[in-house]
Amino acid sequence: MQPNGHQLIDGLLRGDRASLARAISFVENAAPSSMKILDAVYPRTGKAYRIGVTGPPGAGKSTLVSRLVGELWSEGKSIGVVAVDPSSPFTRGALLGDRVRFQEIPDDPRFFVRSMASRGSSGGLAFRTGEVCDLLDASGKDVLVIETVGVGQSELDGAAAVHTTVVVLVPESGDEVQAMKAGLMEIGDVFTVNKADRVGADRMARCVEEMLHLGAGGDGWKAPVVLLSALSGDSFPLFLDALRRHEDHIRKSGDFARLKIERGRAKIEEIVERERNREFWKRSEVECSFEEALAQLAGGKTTPYREAARMLDQFRREGK
Repeated sequence: MQPNGHQLIDGLLRGDRASLARAISFVENAAPSSMKILDAVYPRTGKAYRIGVTGPPGAGKSTLVSRLVGELWSEGKSIGVVAVDPSSPFTRGALLGDRVRFQEIPDDPRFFVRSMASRGSSGGLAFRTGEVCDLLDASGKDVLVIETVGVGQSELDGAAAVHTTVVVLVPESGDEVQAMKAGLMEIGDVFTVNKADRVGADRMARCVEEMLHLGAGGDGWKAPVVLLSALSGDSFPLFLDALRRHEDHIRKSGDFARLKIERGRAKIEEIVERERNREFWKRSEVECSFEEALAQLAGGKTTPYREAARMLDQFRREGK
């Protein structure tokens, strides 16, 4: 860790915004010190209530998140927001600004927002989003709101990173709902039909309710469908009530505490897999064997499956 690493960690744990921002930059860029920072703050994680907001493009996720954050802030909550934005094809950075959506909230130490580039992640979450949330959690935030790029059947990783998944739809979302029906049934804890003043909003809500009824799970929670307007605030108290009821449900069931264990298990698997891959490919004999395999493949003398099996067998024989 860098010479001032301990001061950085101490500042983060005290809720210092500059220390938090710097630590997030280290983690997002996979700096050498990032693992030590995450290790040091991990015991202080697991307290913040994590809300994920997802839905098809144009559903009004950003507007809903902005109003949600404003309501929570007015209640005295300390809030962290991670907005996972589309990546620039040139810089791989986030295209949207950090504070553009939250101009109505003053410069308050209780509020911290960070935009992160998705960098091609198929799950709508930036690769380091969970770790950034851990830093926000350890800094003392009461609530974390994670806004993802979009939703689809392959995009279930967002649900694994949060306590409550909010799926935002609009009256025109019929085609999207049909296309991602199975994924929606699995990840949604609270459903909203935004822009409820538009034609077809009631019909859309009924459609979602019917789908939820057919795919009802056995965890004791019946996902509500809330018609609202995030822009005007109409029916927004109903949405806040749905969030509070789900938080109460998961705390009583033990699911709130289990999230930290599940994320810990996934993180161990991720780190071990990454390090094993690194150990495998950095060995000179593997690189040489790989080049030979490509030459054999180009000559039509083998297949990728045979060569992969041969290389793995050689790796295992050498005790790695």
